Parts: sequence; structure tokens; C-alpha cells
Amino acid sequence: MKKIVWVSFLLLDTHLHRTSRIQILSCLAKRGYEVSLVAAHSKKRSLSETADIRLISIPLRYTPSISHAIFVLSLFLFLPVLVLHLKPDFIVAEPHDATVFGLMSTLLLPRSIRPKIVLDIRSTPVETDGIGGCVKTLCFDASVRIARKLFDGITIITPLMKKEICDRFHIDPKFIGVWTSGVSTELFKPDKYLVRGTELKRRIGLNDKFVVIYHGAFTFKRGIIETVDSITLLGGKYRNVVLFLLGSGPALPHLRRLLREKGIQDRVVIRGPVDYEDVPEHIAMCDVGIVPLPDVPDWRNQCPLNLLEYLSMGKVVIVTDIPANRGIVGKSRCCIYVSSADPHQIAKAIMYAYDNRKVLKERGFCGRRIVEEEYDWNKVAEDFESHLLNR
Repeated sequence: MKKIVWVSFLLLDTHLHRTSRIQILSCLAKRGYEVSLVAAHSKKRSLSETADIRLISIPLRYTPSISHAIFVLSLFLFLPVLVLHLKPDFIVAEPHDATVFGLMSTLLLPRSIRPKIVLDIRSTPVETDGIGGCVKTLCFDASVRIARKLFDGITIITPLMKKEICDRFHIDPKFIGVWTSGVSTELFKPDKYLVRGTELKRRIGLNDKFVVIYHGAFTFKRGIIETVDSITLLGGKYRNVVLFLLGSGPALPHLRRLLREKGIQDRVVIRGPVDYEDVPEHIAMCDVGIVPLPDVPDWRNQCPLNLLEYLSMGKVVIVTDIPANRGIVGKSRCCIYVSSADPHQIAKAIMYAYDNRKVLKERGFCGRRIVEEEYDWNKVAEDFESHLLNR
């Protein structure tokens, strides 16, 4: 049985994006790997969703920068001991800030007992304004350069991002493997949430509304502000449209202020983030999803997880025409393209969806098929395993 130690700066009891890591590791465990996750926690150590994963969690009270420095130092001091104890075949690490520097002591182990080390890149740095963004970019660049020289391989989220990294850092494409974002098609399954979605919509008070959902991070460069602005352009019969925002982030205060200034508090509903298991019923209650990422370098080569989740739930999705979105849905009827993240363009797409609401369910089926064939976590784990075995 081959063994994998996955290193990630995740606060397992607070970071919602922990789920994608846990899903891929669970699928690898089902494929016969012995999997260990080295992460962190601030309050609770154990989570039921990690039952098939050995959890090695460092206790940290989260403080920006400081807690990450402690995590990196802990890796530097204790990871070699863990390697000698577990004898893993692979270590997979992420370039989050300076995490890679915590692996430097492990590289000092004799080659005969040192596991193969792979850097896994889920995203290049995005929204890097200010000093913090500059530091994030410098740490990422250093991580890739270290991996190119000292590690055994790199994995990455899309073929487009692979080309970007190969060109920028002069890396042989054979050194980099691709595995995408994924979805649990058993959890994000439309039939399971027909009743719960309807009931949730009634409880929230949206029973007679046409609901457009965005879920994810609220930041200033994801097209969310423009999407809110588009609601003000919908008059007449389209006043029945409600935008449902599920999540949180630094743009939240601005969004709330914007709703008050424009007087659209009754047409835009904001809900805080929910546990991963509760996301499907929120998608189920809505009529269409939206992924309004602008056409900027930050987003062009990504693989939007919320898009995959909307598709898995059989929803038609309004998407900007950027490579990240087109690479997933192509010319499928399950999407409505907008040329840019402009409020007028988004408003036109919402009106089109509303006018064609009677056929949305039928058109959403092809999106479900895309996810089942290409983005189910079991398929993604197979792709990841293929790259590991070729190291």
C-alpha cells in the first residue's frame, strides 16, 4: 500500500475550502492509498468527514501571518520525524504563502529514505494589490522555483495554468501533471434536494421569485459588485428576479452599503457561508447560477469550483466568456455566456434566463453530464494518481 502525506495550511474547523482537499484525499484512500493530512486547527481537532484519513493537526489560534509562520516552523522541526515514522512514498505540499519552506529540513534526509515531493498548485496568486499581495506573489514564485529545482514534480489545476507556469518559470511540461477541481456528484445530486430546496426557498421568503445564486468569496474583483448593479437595471416583469449571495469576504461591507444606497435590499439576499453539506440545498432552491469573473489574468486559467457545483445540481449558469469558464462548458446549452462582467451584459443574460425559465431544467441536464464524465472526484483522483505514479 502506497502512502501519501498531504501538507496544507488549513484550519480544519474554520476554513470552508478544506473540503476540496478532504474530498481528493478520501478518493485516494478508496483507491488503496494510506493517506495522512498535516494541517491545523484553532478549536476542534477531529472532524467526522476525515474518518478515512489520518489527521495530524497542529493547534493554532489564528492570527494572520503569525499563525502561518508557526505552522511553517512546526513543519520544519517535525516533518522529518513524521517521515521517518510513517515512511510515506509521497509528500504533496501547497504553495500557500511560505509553506514550502517548512519542507526544507525534509529535503536534507538521505535520498534512499526521502519520499518523493510534489508541489500542488490550485491557483496562481489572485487579487494581489498592496503589500500583502506582493508578499503572496513573492512566496508563490519562490515556491515554484524551489519545486523546479528540488522537488520531484508539480501538479496543477488546468492545462491553461500549466502552460502559464511552464512559460513563466521555464519548466519542462513533462514535469507538471494536471488534475482539476472536482465535485462529489453523490452530494451535489439534484434529485436529493427537490423537497429540501423548495422548503428552504419558502422559509427564506423567495417562493414566488426567480432566484440567481452566487456562492463563494466576496471580493472586489470577482464581478460581484457588477452583478449587484445589474439588478438595478431589471424593471417591469423582471422585478421578480432576486440575487442570492451565499458566502463572505472583504467586499461584504461594501455590498451591504451598496444595497442601502440603491434601495435594493429586497432584491438582493446575502447569507453567510454554510457548511459544505448544506450548499446543495441552497443551489437547489435557485433557478440559475452565475460565475461573473472578469476577463483578467487572475481568473483566465482557473477552474471555478462554484461553476462545477451549479452544473452538478443541474442548473443553467450565466458565465463570462473567459477561458476558465469556456474550458469547462464549451458550447454546451447549460450556460449563458456574457461578453464581459458589465452590469448591462449581466442584466441581459438574467433577462434571457427569465424569459426561458420553462426550459432551464431541460438545459441543465447536459451540465450534470459534463461533471459526471470529467469532474467527479473519483475521476479527478484517477488523474492525480496517474501523475504520481509517473514521478
